[in-house]
Amino acid sequence: MPAVCIDCPTSRVARVAGDFWLILIIRALLEGTKRFSELHKELSGISSRTLSQKLDRAALEGLIERVVFAELPPRVEYSLTKKGKEFKKVVKAMESLAPLYEAECKNICIA
Repeated sequence: MPAVCIDCPTSRVARVAGDFWLILIIRALLEGTKRFSELHKELSGISSRTLSQKLDRAALEGLIERVVFAELPPRVEYSLTKKGKEFKKVVKAMESLAPLYEAECKNICIA
């Protein structure tokens, strides 16, 4: 079996796809451009600090674009890049597996 390279393209995709909040941010942005407050509201349970860190990471990975408008107060919008939109395949694959966990979720989730 060949050695595993932690910096190969497959490993980099795995790091993104395995990041709980990052994949949920991508899923939210698949619906379209959003502001920080919209993402924060939609992703219940994420702290402002974590959201900010994950958005910064996604920008560094080339998954999202951050646009700052020269207004007072400043307005910032986030949208997926072409590379980020490719993760729709990963999100859809994960969503297709969701029914396998639905019964468990009903026992755990409070909603």
